[in-house]
Amino acid sequence: MDLVAIAKTVRTRGLRGELVAEVLTDFPERFDETETVFAVEPSGEREELKLENHWFQKDRVILKFAGRDSIEAAQSLVNCEICVPESETVELEDDEFFDWQLIDCLVETVEGERIGAVKEVMRTGGTEILVVDSGGEREDGGKDYLIPFAETICVEVDVENKLIRIDAPEGLLEF
Repeated sequence: MDLVAIAKTVRTRGLRGELVAEVLTDFPERFDETETVFAVEPSGEREELKLENHWFQKDRVILKFAGRDSIEAAQSLVNCEICVPESETVELEDDEFFDWQLIDCLVETVEGERIGAVKEVMRTGGTEILVVDSGGEREDGGKDYLIPFAETICVEVDVENKLIRIDAPEGLLEF
């Protein structure tokens, strides 16, 4: 089963097994409907958990899981990604995508020239930026390209086939 991270635990909190977590979802309201999650350790090991309670504190979420009623019981969950099955992700509009769907997409020009693969989606407060690793496939020595994720540039986005076609304005692919 493919999982999608919605939070990452950073430390324990209080005496009752609560955990402080960074919110990794654009839809924090999803915690209201979520009952079962999976904790994924850095090693990749997974554990199914029941979300007993949650609340937001500043930009983070406090999580309380059933059966984890002490600091010691919660400690093993520190540095875990809290995930839901991919099938339970929030429905997006046709022209919207999750960052994880764009990662590893092949980027090529409308003429068919391969640019590289998306390795990151940067958020700048405006238009998202695709960080595309050329992997040395072009004569650029493996540099990163910063491509605005705008409809006028990214004219075709096919996440199922992991392909993004761009109509690059003059100068975008030059260093």
